[in-house]
Amino acid sequence: MGRVRLEAITWDRLGDLLAERLLDLKPADGSPWPRIAFDGAPAARPGDLADRVCEALRIRGRPSLVVGTDGFLRPASLRLEYGHQDVEAYYDGWFDTGSLWREVFGPLEPGGDGRVLPDLWDPTTDRATRSPYVQLPPGGFLLLHGPLLLRHWFPFDLTVHVLLSPGALRRRTPEAEHWTLPAFERYEDETDPAGTADVLVRADDPRHPAWNG
Repeated sequence: MGRVRLEAITWDRLGDLLAERLLDLKPADGSPWPRIAFDGAPAARPGDLADRVCEALRIRGRPSLVVGTDGFLRPASLRLEYGHQDVEAYYDGWFDTGSLWREVFGPLEPGGDGRVLPDLWDPTTDRATRSPYVQLPPGGFLLLHGPLLLRHWFPFDLTVHVLLSPGALRRRTPEAEHWTLPAFERYEDETDPAGTADVLVRADDPRHPAWNG
């Protein structure tokens, strides 16, 4: 990543400014549903920012749906086939990208019906969630959050990457999950999310974010 100038901001203000930016967003493929990525390691808590933007959009009279990729994990028998701490499996096989394409992105393509499945699998019970489909009206936003999002060629119309420095990522990741850290090093090397995302948010200090807006 090259040197990027970042400005200090509050989380509340960031949510408002991102929501304002989304109001004028027009998908390049003609879909009536803009699709936004909130990418970041679990320790960066990209879902919190997605929730803030969702609320800011609601206040502005625009519907949105927050979806987390943790609701689209593969069953444990597949995720953990090579053990509980296999970095390659975490990087390539933990998330059910096929179901995300089918149940989330497919319905939001041009000509789709807008019926999105908000989650598919509960990793705690290791069972299907059986959640009902959600009808996202035309003009509604998909706010998808999770790790390693920008390496799957999902059809996002705007991408936000919540960045932690290697030191902050290690400090804020529970010790039991430190085995995942090499996956994020590989992601940075292969995908350069901080350099390719439309919006970069640095969150080393969770109380004082900065961004490139």
